[in-house]
Amino acid sequence: MPDSSPNVPVPGAPTSREASAQAAAADGHAGTPAPSTSGFGDAPAAVRTTITVPDSISMVALLGSGDELLRLVENEVDTDVHVRGNEIAVTGQPADNAFAVAVFDELIALLGTGQVLRPDSVRRVIGMLRAGGSERPADVLSLDIISRRGRTIRPKTLNQKRYVDAIDAHTVVFGIGPAGTGKTYLAMAKAVQALQTKQVNRIILTRPAVEAGERLGYLPGTLSEKIDPYLRPLYDALHDMVDPESIPRLMQSGTIEVAPLAYMRGRAQPYDAKVLTPDGFMPMGRLQVGDLVIGSDGTPTPVLGVYPQGRKEVYRVATQDGAWTVACGEHLWTVTTPEDRRRGKTRTLETQEMVGRLRRGSIHRYELPLVDAVHFEPREIPLDPYALGLLLGDGCLTTSTTPAFATADPELAVALEAALDGIEVRHKSGYDHVLYHVAGGRGGLRVANPVTAVLRRLELAGTTSATKFVPEDYLHNSVAVRTAVLQGLLDSDGGPVAQQGRTCRVQYSTTSPHLKDDVTFLVRSLGGVVYSRLRESAGRPPGRAAGRPVEYREDAYILDIRLPEGLEPFRLERKRRVYEAAGGGRPMRFIDSIEPVGEQETLCIQVAAEDSLYVTDAFLVTHNTLNDAFVILDEAQNTTAEQMKMFLTRLGFGSKIVVTGDVTQVDLPGGAQSGLRIVREILDGIEDVHFANLTSSDVVRHRLVGDIVDAYERWDNSQRQDRPATPPPVRGSRPRRQGG
Repeated sequence: MPDSSPNVPVPGAPTSREASAQAAAADGHAGTPAPSTSGFGDAPAAVRTTITVPDSISMVALLGSGDELLRLVENEVDTDVHVRGNEIAVTGQPADNAFAVAVFDELIALLGTGQVLRPDSVRRVIGMLRAGGSERPADVLSLDIISRRGRTIRPKTLNQKRYVDAIDAHTVVFGIGPAGTGKTYLAMAKAVQALQTKQVNRIILTRPAVEAGERLGYLPGTLSEKIDPYLRPLYDALHDMVDPESIPRLMQSGTIEVAPLAYMRGRAQPYDAKVLTPDGFMPMGRLQVGDLVIGSDGTPTPVLGVYPQGRKEVYRVATQDGAWTVACGEHLWTVTTPEDRRRGKTRTLETQEMVGRLRRGSIHRYELPLVDAVHFEPREIPLDPYALGLLLGDGCLTTSTTPAFATADPELAVALEAALDGIEVRHKSGYDHVLYHVAGGRGGLRVANPVTAVLRRLELAGTTSATKFVPEDYLHNSVAVRTAVLQGLLDSDGGPVAQQGRTCRVQYSTTSPHLKDDVTFLVRSLGGVVYSRLRESAGRPPGRAAGRPVEYREDAYILDIRLPEGLEPFRLERKRRVYEAAGGGRPMRFIDSIEPVGEQETLCIQVAAEDSLYVTDAFLVTHNTLNDAFVILDEAQNTTAEQMKMFLTRLGFGSKIVVTGDVTQVDLPGGAQSGLRIVREILDGIEDVHFANLTSSDVVRHRLVGDIVDAYERWDNSQRQDRPATPPPVRGSRPRRQGG
């Protein structure tokens, strides 16, 4: 801070500006004298205040080339200003002197931060001081946002600083004001800053393309050539802040996305796409706000919004394990590339961004997250789940005779008997055992075998190896129940497959297509992956039993299974030892193909899960909101109310949204209502939403732009005052027809 001497009275001060000008010229500096203060009569005597400029500050930098900045200050203050050496003397009334001293103090402070003074920055300092307020102009104009190649981007007005501070402090910020006030440019600078400091992992820039009626298909050229003219202001700002050579790479990786608003809204799936709920899979078209769906952590999460998206081109997205679903080109997927895996990160990409880039040589590029073990609502069951799994694997369920069980492992017979109350598993011959009811013949009466009764209740009675299935109450039950059923199936008809130098996978076989699907459901619902292949019976050489050939009468389904760490697939000791010795490895799911399948009616949903993920067909994990992103909607005055709602509800966790626009320049066709004009009323009082208003005084383009904005505003106000009020029509009244 420069030194300034106390106000010193100056009796007999110059009585004309010419005298002061001569004195200034004698000192070798240009200056404009302060108003005349004679020292006689009622007028208070003029005083002189001296400012000593620190030696570290260049007087040329402070006063400007050819004293340009000094003359500008003299024209704006009501004091005489004289400069000699590194001292500046101001002469005038005490209040005027104080203002002039404050101006020089702020200019010196700005120079102390390494900035270069220009006429526009001097004018802004003077304007801020005149407006008052608690913020110092030097603090406002020295707030650096980002720097690149020696150029620093910072706010240039008090309102701009408040706007920038609001972006730091709030999740959703609306920047509303006339053109040239830096709304979009500063928002872009904050977005790049957030990306560089790893506060977000992607930037999304969008604006409505109303000049083409949001219908770009008829325009010539590629998609990029069609939309570039409408996004040029965003591209230009981006090139000012990011190395141009890196922008294509960042856009290709999805770190920066630039798209018209019309291309953002369709992150959608068809109405018949399945979404997992606590009661099982449900068509997406039946979901309503408040319904529960399953998130990536396997727990229920409510649906916050359901938004029809109209007819869109959709793609069949398939994984290497045979799972698939259908989604539009803009639908979002959280994926991990090999590079991301090494860094412990993920990225979010659109369907269309991955087309043609699914492999790097023989390696899949995009790995999808797997759902954790799904928590369905517990249900009452009539039979122990492990016992059910054993019986489905090696049991005879015809119920025409006493239920039987075939196994070469006495350990399984013992385990089955322990799981069935009132049942004794008696060895009959060879591998055959009978499930004997110990109280079946009490008192000379025949009591039904409880296992037979339960099989009939579960509609399993009479099923064969080719028609067996897992009952619904066991499929949609607790994690413990589903795990026990799977363990029973794998202990009886499955086994570990160990290969030297590799982790152990689990293999299961069945001739029942229904049971094959049910085992697949169990594995995927527990966070695992299943690969299925068919072994046809036709043409296969017969097997042998008791020395006799046995023809294969049914096709067999072979399932290769990978289960998540911590889930034990076997209870049978000999199988469990083999599996634990080699380890189960890590289940993985990769996107294997993306193929267009035509157009369908679509909709999207928003869920309350922290990561915005939900589970769709075949337990695939996907989402359609924007997490860890800095999202800018430019020219928001040209959004409809519905578009504004759609955009704001895309907000994901760890994200920020900045909406910019000028409500005086609405270009919507047909008198449609601007979403920006009504959003303040709708969101008024909502915490963490801020409205920043910029005015003509914040215009940072040519000075004339601010004057033009003010002139138009005065004209609009006068037109509204002169326009006669139109009385509202009387409801139900019609003009009377003339004649017959």
